[in-house]
Amino acid sequence: MADIKPATPETPATLKTQGCGETNAVDAMLPIPKLAAYGMQHVLVMSAGAVAPPLIIGAALNLSAETVAFLINCDLFVTGLAILIQSLGFPGFGVRLPVIMGVSFASVGPMVAMAQDPTIGLPGIFGATIAAGLFGLAMRPFFYRLVAFFPQLVTGTVILIIGVTLLPVGIRWAGGGAGAADFGAPVHLAVAGLVLCVILVVSRFATGFVANIAVLIGLVAGLLIAWPLGLFHLEGLATRPVLELVTPFRFGWPTFHLSAVVAMCIVMMVTLVESTGMFLAVGDIVGKPVDRPTLTRGLMADSLSTLIAGIFNTFPHTSFSQNVGLVNMTRVRSRYVTATSGFIILAVSIFPKLAFVIASIPPAVLGGAGIVIFGMVASAGLIIVGEADLGDRRNQIVVAVSIGLSLIPMAAPTFFSATMPDWTGPILHSGITLGSISAILLNLLLNSDRLGQAPTEAAGHGAAP
Repeated sequence: MADIKPATPETPATLKTQGCGETNAVDAMLPIPKLAAYGMQHVLVMSAGAVAPPLIIGAALNLSAETVAFLINCDLFVTGLAILIQSLGFPGFGVRLPVIMGVSFASVGPMVAMAQDPTIGLPGIFGATIAAGLFGLAMRPFFYRLVAFFPQLVTGTVILIIGVTLLPVGIRWAGGGAGAADFGAPVHLAVAGLVLCVILVVSRFATGFVANIAVLIGLVAGLLIAWPLGLFHLEGLATRPVLELVTPFRFGWPTFHLSAVVAMCIVMMVTLVESTGMFLAVGDIVGKPVDRPTLTRGLMADSLSTLIAGIFNTFPHTSFSQNVGLVNMTRVRSRYVTATSGFIILAVSIFPKLAFVIASIPPAVLGGAGIVIFGMVASAGLIIVGEADLGDRRNQIVVAVSIGLSLIPMAAPTFFSATMPDWTGPILHSGITLGSISAILLNLLLNSDRLGQAPTEAAGHGAAP
């Protein structure tokens, strides 16, 4: 993993990697075997995050296993479409960077609250999702204004916060998964440690293509060990149908409840802010700065994906931060790799047996890889923050306070519960959102006299004048 750094004008996006040619180019078309391997690596990395929201909502609504399985298929179907929209794009939509999409975790809390109301149910959740997608599309005239709030100091801080707040997730996975009865058992730690060691050894001694699929090799090695140890359970696989098509409005026509719609629109605003920081950070990492038209296309794709999600029985979608770390680690920056992931996920969504297998990957296996990948997200943030003037005390305060605030939901989940209204939950219960908003506001407050100057202006991200 030596010499891992984002592409910059000094290190162009077409810089050659060992044995891979110009694989760093965002628009490079790689050979099909490499596309398949790199794409599957992304799929496995995001698998746990992709299936978690349907499982959580299913449990909150006491849905049957068959219904939850169908929700997972719907989730994967829309995820595949959303990745293709973002990675390949079409007129007016798509950031056209190596971006993986999935259900926004900012929406999980509000949806669980909606699930407790018997008058809302799944039709009400899907109706609120459709309304949020339409709301996002209606916000298009204001998207370009967001760039000015994300100089490299803010973008780097946001991506650093994402990595720091995701690391505990990887650690919990390594212990066997949050809530596991045998959390921290030696077998879980051993499997996670094996995956981590395999990734490190491959990264150290392999070169070229093999080095770039170190995470995939580690995950496969972990599964081969977890299976005989009884951690990789496939009971119920035989009962899943071979083929099942995702159909719209499977649970009836959506219903629209004011409280649910307002809550989901707040979530939409939060995800648009998060995605803005994510797109700008990915642009820095791959050496293709995100200008205002590109940002607008990316956020329009987020909104369109959320609208489609509500129609096809699933939940608001946004970019997946854990896969940013994978891009930074492998230095394979082709958007056709993530597009391949989209095609793979689409295929999985119509073959329930495949979805069942991916959803059954043991948390300990994912944990070994998650520690590396989430750490690489934080590393990418450090690199971007380092391009700002951290010798300046005001910039130090922006970074320090934002990281501190981002840790509140993780360190004390009930910190705001007694004093803040429920509608603030999507903001105050998400460390990423809280830290991102803090970075934006503190930069505006402390560096207001520098806005528009070269070191902190949005032009650092290629913003159009």
